[in-house]
Amino acid sequence: MRLNGPSRIAGVDLARGLAILGMLAAHLLWIREPLALTDPTTWIAVVEGRSSILFATLAGVSIALVSGARVPLVGEARHRAQLRLCTRAFALWLLGLALIFTGVPVYVILPAYALLFLLATMLVPLGARSLLIVALVLAAVMPFVQVVLDALPIWTTSIGNDVSLAIGWHYPFTTWIAFVAAGMAVARAGITRLKVQGWMLVMGAALATAAAALDAVSGARGLPTSFWQALWTGEAHSTGLLEVWGSGGFAMFVIALCLLASRTILTWVVLPLRALGAMPLTAYTVQIVAWAIVATVLLGSPGNLAAFRELEPFWPLTLCTIVGCTAWALLIGRGPLEWALDRLAKVAVPTPSHESARSH
Repeated sequence: MRLNGPSRIAGVDLARGLAILGMLAAHLLWIREPLALTDPTTWIAVVEGRSSILFATLAGVSIALVSGARVPLVGEARHRAQLRLCTRAFALWLLGLALIFTGVPVYVILPAYALLFLLATMLVPLGARSLLIVALVLAAVMPFVQVVLDALPIWTTSIGNDVSLAIGWHYPFTTWIAFVAAGMAVARAGITRLKVQGWMLVMGAALATAAAALDAVSGARGLPTSFWQALWTGEAHSTGLLEVWGSGGFAMFVIALCLLASRTILTWVVLPLRALGAMPLTAYTVQIVAWAIVATVLLGSPGNLAAFRELEPFWPLTLCTIVGCTAWALLIGRGPLEWALDRLAKVAVPTPSHESARSH
């Protein structure tokens, strides 16, 4: 079965599947915030902000896996991998713009993804320890810088709004590169190793718990009125210090949990979610295009978020996406957009004939 092939890591696919589900829930459900463990009606709030950060961390895992896994590529092979990442970044950016033009009222993550891919090309030569240091430094420093960047007057202008959409500023690459570096670090350390998975689980849980406790004590909610209030918060999409550390830790915890679960018989139980996670770009794109079509037909326009949510589209869209991805994975294999992106990168940056012949 293709989902169990040597090139796939079941736990990583499962984590991606959960990230897609979380983003669907964040888009399509009414979410009560803040999250309170004692109030089950607020538990769905766990997806707000954290799903996209999980997505970004998994992007780092994927980038490291295609650029040498535990041992970074060197020489021509590294240069080729970096150029292919650049090609993927450009294609993702164009696709992101196309999804923005559908008029669906969500912040499309693909432009930010594209910029993160570009920045990640500079991290490809690094090993696990260096990547971990980069991730920790960025997570400690960039939230301070991000408060200043977010306060720039340009964002309140019409030009600034267009620029914000074009670069995915709702998911600011300036700080989110820390999540990519963290994902690359654990992949370089050997993400399939039980010891690495155990450390990810413990440290991720510790970071998420500590950040949540500090955020609860701070009580910083709503629009910030000072530099320190904008910095010292764990609120979703704030890019505050506590969100970066807490949601980054949460992402590591979820990835580790998925990897550990996939060592058991549960890996077969969650096969549909693994299929969803094996083609995240296809699933993400399809749900936005389907949203645009359904909302236009039923409501006359895709731009009314409240009216679309009132149609209760979450379960129909989610179940159709999962069933479609599972059928495609079992009957055909790789997701169509994943295949197209990989093919484009290899055509744009081909493997030299002498290396291709040697690999056979």
